[in-house]
Amino acid sequence: MVKLTKKQKVFAEKLGDNQALHTFGDALKTLRELSTVKFDETVEVAMNLGVDPRHADQMVRGMVSLPSGTGKEVKVAVFARGDNADKALAAGADKVGAEDLMEDMQAGNVDYDRVIATPDMMGVVGRLGKLLGPKGLMPNPKLGTVTSNVEQAVKDAKSGQIEFRVEKQGIIHAGIGKLSFTDDAIKANFDALVDAIVKAKPSGAKGKYVRKVSLATTMGPGLKIDTADVAGA
Repeated sequence: MVKLTKKQKVFAEKLGDNQALHTFGDALKTLRELSTVKFDETVEVAMNLGVDPRHADQMVRGMVSLPSGTGKEVKVAVFARGDNADKALAAGADKVGAEDLMEDMQAGNVDYDRVIATPDMMGVVGRLGKLLGPKGLMPNPKLGTVTSNVEQAVKDAKSGQIEFRVEKQGIIHAGIGKLSFTDDAIKANFDALVDAIVKAKPSGAKGKYVRKVSLATTMGPGLKIDTADVAGA
């Protein structure tokens, strides 16, 4: 028999049936009531999709701008030279460079949430493939992180743009704000994420696309959301 922790016992007593379906509003209200930690928890969404990402035509990946922001500071590195480097710095990039930035990353300084590059810098960035790839930081033109408009890319990253990507088990995990946000702000972010994922439905997906959705906080339980309450699902 699995032994429950003290916190898990409290959750079990208050929630009862952990398989029950909730509306988004009820789930968020319950998570607020259950939160006892002293820090501002992240509100997290998990979506189980009817895809097998082992097949190229069933990969789900993209970017979405959360209208209410993420509530966290995003650290951005940009590979650019000349005017583009100046524009990236002016837009708020935390680190801008070329070969010097590459060498800095090779030395182990890869503490970034987003890496952006101008097209002419991909010859340099390509040498970091084995380092950035596993971290999900490799610039990609399909995601808008390889672009000549580095100014806008940096602003988007700083203002609440996030990447979503389906995992091997067919699940997408994403943070959609902080528990201190208003209900409307969190719901707006949730709707934007769902809309982007639904629009990214691959041609190879068969049957029901959005199968399960759950809402949780950093230290809280996961509550199942009724997909009938999820727009577009």
